[in-house]
This record gives sequence, C-alpha cells and structure tokens, in this order.
Amino acid sequence: MTDILDDLQWRGLLQDSTGLEELRKDLSAGPLTFYVGFDPTAPSLHLGHLTQVLTARRFQLAGHRPLLLVGGATGQIGDPRESSERTLNPPEVVAGWVQKIRGQVEPFFDFDGPNAATMVNNLDWTGSLSVIEFLRDVGKHFPVNKMLARDVVKARLESGISFTEFAYQLLQSNDYYELHERYGCKLQFGGSDQWGNITAGVDFIRRRGAGPVHAFTTPLVTKADGSKFSKSEGDALWLDAEMTSPYAFYQFWFNTDDRIVISYIKKFSFRSHEEILELERETQEKPFARAAQKALAEELTTLLHGKDETQQVINASQALFGRGALTDLGPSTLGAALSEAGLVKVNELGTVATLLKESGLASSLGDARRAVAEGGAYLNNERLSDGDAVVSADALLHGKFLVLRRGKKNIAGVELV
Repeated sequence: MTDILDDLQWRGLLQDSTGLEELRKDLSAGPLTFYVGFDPTAPSLHLGHLTQVLTARRFQLAGHRPLLLVGGATGQIGDPRESSERTLNPPEVVAGWVQKIRGQVEPFFDFDGPNAATMVNNLDWTGSLSVIEFLRDVGKHFPVNKMLARDVVKARLESGISFTEFAYQLLQSNDYYELHERYGCKLQFGGSDQWGNITAGVDFIRRRGAGPVHAFTTPLVTKADGSKFSKSEGDALWLDAEMTSPYAFYQFWFNTDDRIVISYIKKFSFRSHEEILELERETQEKPFARAAQKALAEELTTLLHGKDETQQVINASQALFGRGALTDLGPSTLGAALSEAGLVKVNELGTVATLLKESGLASSLGDARRAVAEGGAYLNNERLSDGDAVVSADALLHGKFLVLRRGKKNIAGVELV
C-alpha cells in the first residue's frame, strides 16, 4: 500500500506535501481514508478535475477508501479567483450541478467492498450551521494575518475581495475537520492552486485538538508551452459530452504536442511504467506514428465515454479521410467531427463550386472549379468531376450533412438548416 506514493512521484503527480514519510507510514499501516473535493461552479468537471478523479482512483486501486465530496455548500460561494469576484449562482442551480457532477464522478469508483467509495456533500453539515456557531467553532481558529498571506488574497486586496470569498478557506477547512470526525479521514489532496486552503484545513484540525492528518497537491495541467487551460479563454476540456463532444475529447489527446504527451500519459493513463517507457521510446524514434497520442486518446475516451462511443470516434476520424464508410457514423458523432473540422450552415444546396467556396476549402468559385478539374475535390469521399453540378438532397447524410474534402487532408462540413 506504500507503492502508491512511489508511483505518483514517478508520474509527476506530487508537488507539495505536508510530509511524505509520515504519510508513507500511515499508508503502510492499512487502508487509509482520504478525500478529494469538487465544487459545482459549472455544470461539468473539466481537465483539471480529471487529474484529481484519476489520482483518487489510483488510491482506491491501491486499497484505500475514497470520500468524494461535491460541494453543495462551497459551490454556492466559490473559491477566490485572482482576476475578479465570482458571480454567485442560485442555490437551485448549484443543487442541479451537484447531481450532474456526482454522475460524472461515480463511474470511476467502486462503491462496494472493504474500500468502497462514499459520496459526500458538505451542505449536509454546513447548511444547518448558524452564524454564531460558525464564528465561535470555526472562525476563532483562523488568524487573519495568515489568511491575508495567501497569494490569491494578496492579489485581490487592491482590486477588492468580499468577505464571502475571503471566508471560503474556513468552509473548506471545516470540511476536512468534519470528514476527519465523521469518517476518520486522514488525507486530503487537490490541485496545487488549493495548497493554501488544504494546509489551512490541516492546521484547523490540529487547532481543534485532532489529527495529525496529511495533505498533498498535484501540479496544474498545462499546455506544451507552459500556459494554463482557461474556461474564460474557451479552451477548457469538459467531461460532459454535450460541452465537449467525445470526438473533440479524443482529438484533444490525439493532437497532443510531442513535447508533453509523455507527461500527459504518465499523469492520466493507467498503463504500467514499462508500457509508458516503451511509448516514450516510440515517440522519440518514430514521432510521425503518434503511438503515445493514439494510446492516450483511446484509453481516456474509453474511460470517460465508453468503448462503443470511442469506436465511433475512431471510425469518424478514418471515414472523414476516405478510410471508412461515412454512412456508418451516427448523426451526433458525424456532426461533432464536422464541427471540429469546420462546419458551415447553409439554407439551400447550390453547386459544388459554391459549397467548396462557402466551406472555406476554395478561395473563389474559380479556385473551386480548378480543384474539381484537377481531381482533388471530394463530396462524401466521392471524387467530383463537375464544379457547376448542383448537389442533390439525396447526397445528404442523415438528411442534413455533407462532407467536403480537398486533397488528402483538408476537410470541411456542410449542414443544411
């Protein structure tokens, strides 16, 4: 049961900790109860949360007991951001998001057996807490000077921070204390941006005369250039299939930069060290084969969306480029694939040349006609011969889609609306 820490270190999943040797001793003593939390500040978890979900899964596979907290209370407040004050969502909206996020988390864990996972909601112990109880039992143990020293608070002092967000740290710390008292929880982990909140919880438990307890953080997921993924920048990778389609999810991993793919596969894959080292060797020797990207894309899409959906996505990737039957693809998969490739919506079907121009595959009608005359234009993987031919409604896939291709690699979709 101590091998889990060695595995996490090898995978680059340990950043800060309250003391790994002390944690190692408790892990070796038998099954340890731990918790990881998710705030419902959106209707779905995203890539950053997936790190925590899979890390918790690794701990359960190593024999330890997960407490999976979805914050029905803290989700109504929101952890402070460096940029600006959060907009508070109505309680009924947060309650709905709690249920959606529970549904995303639950499939990753086992809820039976000696180390069964347990879903918890901090609204259960926070909702009935009075202001007086909160100030006396919780607030009394938090020195304001230590709270002000937190980086995100210091960043917001000039622009302004509400007491609501300032007090978030107290709520999360109290969660750790309550789980320690109710379930014997002795470990919390989260992303490195949560280190201040997490260590405040460790200190709060000590001040209440309980513990000792442990904590660690995982590094934040970054792009190959070191920049962060951002919801505000529109590049968040959501776990909800309606917010990020299975096709887009698969393509994200498949298109991973060679410079970071091995880091990703270490952090997100459940493959053995030996398998990952072999994929690293293949990536160095034959980067064009994209062996690590393919392995990671297939494993994670299957883990999140299932084997059948993953096969549909793989089929779509091949069919768009003429290596499979487009008619075998379901409408949602085909629509998602074309949206990623570039989908233009039209009110009527015109000529082949018009559609090539409107889809962006040709710069002008003349350019479109030349592409057809040279034999380099395709409609639904059939080579076109007449640029001025009017496209028939019979060519529509699922009654509304067309797949256009110029050459071997340039794809665009048309949707009749």
